[in-house]
Amino acid sequence: MGEKYQYILFDLDGTLTDPKLGITTCVQYALHKMGIEEPDLDRLEPFIGPPLMESFHEFYGFDEEQGREATVYYRERFSVTGLFENEVYPGMEQLLEEMKAAGKKLAVASSKPGVFVERILEHFGLDVYFDVVVGSELDGTRAKKEEVVEEALRRLLPEELFQGIMEVKGRESEKKYDTVVMVGDRRFDVEGAKAFHIASVGVNYGYAAPEELSLAGADVIVDTVTELGKALK
Repeated sequence: MGEKYQYILFDLDGTLTDPKLGITTCVQYALHKMGIEEPDLDRLEPFIGPPLMESFHEFYGFDEEQGREATVYYRERFSVTGLFENEVYPGMEQLLEEMKAAGKKLAVASSKPGVFVERILEHFGLDVYFDVVVGSELDGTRAKKEEVVEEALRRLLPEELFQGIMEVKGRESEKKYDTVVMVGDRRFDVEGAKAFHIASVGVNYGYAAPEELSLAGADVIVDTVTELGKALK
C-alpha cells in the first residue's frame, strides 16, 4: 500500500516531535494568568493537537474573549521558551531523509501558527526535508485542520491533481486519492484527510486517546516510527 504514496503530509505535534513539556507548561502559564491553577501537566495533554481557542473553550469553558486573552498569555511564554521544549521522535529524521531520497514530496500541515512551525523545524534541522510548510495564522485564521490540509495540498500537488481533489472535497465519493497521505496522531488529522478523500496514517505514539484513531477511520494505524516508515514505503 505504502508504495503508492508520492505526496506525504505530516502533522507536527505528536507526529514529528514530542512537544508535551512546552505546550503543557505554556497552557499552565496561561491558566495561571487567568486565575486558574493546574499543577498536573498530564491533565493538559488534550491541548496537544487542536487549535488553542477550541481547547480553552472545551476544557475550561472560556468564551471567545477569554480564549483570545489566554492565547496571548500562552504565546507570551511559547514564543520565547516553549517552542524549544520539544524533542524529535527517535528515528524520525532518518525516516524523512529516506522519504526525501526516494523522491517523495513532503509537507507539514499543522494547526500551530506557521511562524512557530517554521522556527521549530529550523531549530531541529528538519526544515530541509519539506517542500511545503503550512500552519495557521497568528490572527486565528486557517486554524481548522481541514483548512490547513487544503492549503498544504494546494502548494504541494500538481494543479490537475489538486483540482481533482477539490471537486470531490466534502462529498460522498468512491474515489480515493491514495497517492496522497496525511500522517497524524489525532482524529483531526484523520478527519482532515477524509474530507479530501486522501489516505490517512494514524500514529499511536502521539497523543490520541485510546481508540481515537480507529474510531476516526484511519486507513492505517502504527505504534512506532519504525512501523510508520514501513507503512509509507
